[in-house]
Amino acid sequence: MAGHSKWANIKHRKGAQDAKRAKIFSKLGREITVAAKLGGEDPEMNPRLRLAISTARGQSMPKDAIDRAIKKGVGATDSEDYVEIRYEGYGAGGVAVIVEALTDNKNRTASEVRSVFTKLGGNLGETGSVGFMFDQIGEIIYSSDKFDADDMFETAVEVGAMNVESGKEIHEIICETSDFATVREALVSKYGEPEKSGLVWKPNVTSEVDETQATVILKLIDALEDSDDVQNVYTNFEVSDDVMDKLLAKE
Repeated sequence: MAGHSKWANIKHRKGAQDAKRAKIFSKLGREITVAAKLGGEDPEMNPRLRLAISTARGQSMPKDAIDRAIKKGVGATDSEDYVEIRYEGYGAGGVAVIVEALTDNKNRTASEVRSVFTKLGGNLGETGSVGFMFDQIGEIIYSSDKFDADDMFETAVEVGAMNVESGKEIHEIICETSDFATVREALVSKYGEPEKSGLVWKPNVTSEVDETQATVILKLIDALEDSDDVQNVYTNFEVSDDVMDKLLAKE
């Protein structure tokens, strides 16, 4: 899809430049806590915890903070009872939006998410209202300045990836969710730990918007991600290369 790898670059750059490290660590810790609570404290026996720890390390989260989050999940310390919730809605220009959250207060989180949608020209829909426009896939991100694009493509496809999109800043490897662990482990063995990896929602239907609408959508994403309860935000917006270049220039 046109502009997809550039949009991935925007997300990558925004994450790299985000100064709110405490908030990032809080969200990573929450995922580790939930993963440990659901599947136990041994990452070798708990794929979700193993992935959460790898993601945290990729964001330079301190080891003692990771250990505390694990202990919190298995009951060594008092722990909030987090639940996973997925919200679906529409942003400017009819763009589909999926919001994943981990919360200990569903009413609070629902109110916050609904308020953000309303303030930025969107509306929160019912579960399933936009989910059919996305497919869940595995995504693995490496910096493009460290590895050759052709080599990355050949290696990734050989070990089971569906595709690799290489841009100026990142290599984005995508695969089926069932192949994610195998593909990730094979890439780690050759290239080391990725900058980011996990299961994500990739649009199978896109909604083209203009620069004004895209700007509002980016504000919507930022506002949603600013919530402590929100873990991930996905959209299906698409813009021309010229507009995407302008958005990149503003970052």
